[in-house]
Amino acid sequence: MTVNQISIFLENKYGKLSDILALLTDQNIRIIAATVADTSEYGILRLIVCEPQRAYKILKDANVSANLTEVLALSLDSNNLAKVMQYFTEAGLSIEYMYCFSLKEKSILILRTNNQEATREVIRRKNLTPIAESDLINL
Repeated sequence: MTVNQISIFLENKYGKLSDILALLTDQNIRIIAATVADTSEYGILRLIVCEPQRAYKILKDANVSANLTEVLALSLDSNNLAKVMQYFTEAGLSIEYMYCFSLKEKSILILRTNNQEATREVIRRKNLTPIAESDLINL
């Protein structure tokens, strides 16, 4: 249920995002999911990739400011996102960030909460469907 995510801190300058994506693509790193949050000065690019450890090393070797963190991944029916968010709210959990993508009738939710262990317990108790990193890589 835990997936490695790479968070990359980018200057909010023309071409920086493209440069990072090209660096990974040139090394045959497949991007599975991506999201960008930005301010006027910097952005955070969050990526789920096929080889997170190798991608992280490539980025660090290129002097890119990056972190490797664990996030949770769930498979949901496309119309169940609100219900799942309610489960976390009822458990007193705050969503630090989340993003999702859809494949036909299923959605893949990537999230980080203020208490990952309590989130795992909600996932177990509510019989939600966790997704392993190996499953994401094989999508």
